[in-house]
Amino acid sequence: MVLSPNPAADQKAWWQSPSLVRGAAVVVPLVVCAVLATVRDLLPAASAVLVLVLCVVAVAATGDRPAGLVAALSSGAWFDFFLTEPYLHLAIDDGDDVQAAVLLVLIGVSVTELALWGRRQQEQASLRSGYLDGVLSAAATVAEADSGPDQVVAVVGAHIAEVLGADRCAYVVGPVHDPRVAVLDRDGVLTQHGQHRDVDRTGLPVDDYVALEVRRSGRVIGHFLVTASTRMARPSREQCRVAVLLADQVAPLIEG
Repeated sequence: MVLSPNPAADQKAWWQSPSLVRGAAVVVPLVVCAVLATVRDLLPAASAVLVLVLCVVAVAATGDRPAGLVAALSSGAWFDFFLTEPYLHLAIDDGDDVQAAVLLVLIGVSVTELALWGRRQQEQASLRSGYLDGVLSAAATVAEADSGPDQVVAVVGAHIAEVLGADRCAYVVGPVHDPRVAVLDRDGVLTQHGQHRDVDRTGLPVDDYVALEVRRSGRVIGHFLVTASTRMARPSREQCRVAVLLADQVAPLIEG
């Protein structure tokens, strides 16, 4: 018998599959409505709507927008089919039931968007935490007495490449002499050929290098040369500023 090297990842795989999640978005409201239909004479429409909203929330929490929207529409359709007169038909005679069905779909769509917004905020917070960990790791490497300049440069370069989503990052002694090289400044602004470039929208150059200057006493003593040629990297302004902050970590240890 072969054991999985990461059982936790296998347990999560089912909800990370879009096809399974979207299938559940159709089936779960169907099952819930079929069960609620057995007690529909005792269950107010508002209570049924709340139960179905919980189903939409559960699906939307996976982070798949199409699945959340499908769950909202599926809930509205099966609510109509099982819980409104005439039963077992996609038709509604009562005006209050029409209103409940419409509200169910609208609430489901709204909840989906709110859940996705919450996941985006959580991901951004996680990224910020990762950036901070990178800066602290680089600072700790600089502070260690047994860490030589080469080791510090290697650690910082790896963090810079990771933060920017680039392929490689190498340190070069001295200022940037090639005018084709784009320069990333302390404000996270990329300048190429004398013009500012919106990397959040257009991405890092794939056919040219990007330089992060290392300064000491106002003088450029070297620069990190970043390569992003195999994939389109679109770092945010915040990521660019973190990368520059990381580059500053090596200045005290490098001979000018």
